[in-house]
Amino acid sequence: MAPYHIRKYQESDRPRVLDLFSKGAAEHAPTTFRHILKLPQTLALLLGGPLALFLVSGSWLLALVAGLTLLAALRFLAKYPWTQYVSSCLRTDMCDISKSYLSEPGSCFWVAECEGQVVGTVGALPVGEPPLRREQLELLHLSVAWEHRGQGVAKALVRTVLRFARDQGCSEVVLSTSMLQHSALALYQRLGFRKTGQHFFAKSWELIAVPAFQLTYRLPSAQVSQAPGQRQGL
Repeated sequence: MAPYHIRKYQESDRPRVLDLFSKGAAEHAPTTFRHILKLPQTLALLLGGPLALFLVSGSWLLALVAGLTLLAALRFLAKYPWTQYVSSCLRTDMCDISKSYLSEPGSCFWVAECEGQVVGTVGALPVGEPPLRREQLELLHLSVAWEHRGQGVAKALVRTVLRFARDQGCSEVVLSTSMLQHSALALYQRLGFRKTGQHFFAKSWELIAVPAFQLTYRLPSAQVSQAPGQRQGL
């Protein structure tokens, strides 16, 4: 395994960071498509629609074309929430990463670099308005290049955010992730995050029955002044 190190984002990283971000979101579309196919209403539509058309028209070819058209529409539906998510982020916080994450104290954006190439990203922004901004920090845009997964990069990036939050005096780190991001959910929970809520990112997510889980890591603020010799668990 080639060594990697984590550092703050630089403007020269922008093309690679956006590429990782976009590809990371797009890779969830096949999982979303499989999820949609398993929904009862989808099965009813795929079986009932072409069958009803055959009974009306008497044409198996027409029924087959209708079924294939429905599958194509469902594939588009599976991609749509992820493309909308990327588009929304590119108009907001990811439009100018330096301005969004590095212009004020209490926020930051990091990259993991390996052999001169960015292979992972993560950001952190305070939640709410002063003075509540120091209470919670939100972890955003955790992404690792496919070929560098399973090497501890994601875990190191999350721990970087946790250390940063502790140093800022925050009490919690929060994040939202969809129910379909199984490996990410498992990672967060292994590191000590707990599910504290459930919601839908937008109507398009509700339409395909993909809720997002809110996860919270409660920082041991009382342990900042912990007993001598006791180490922090981050």
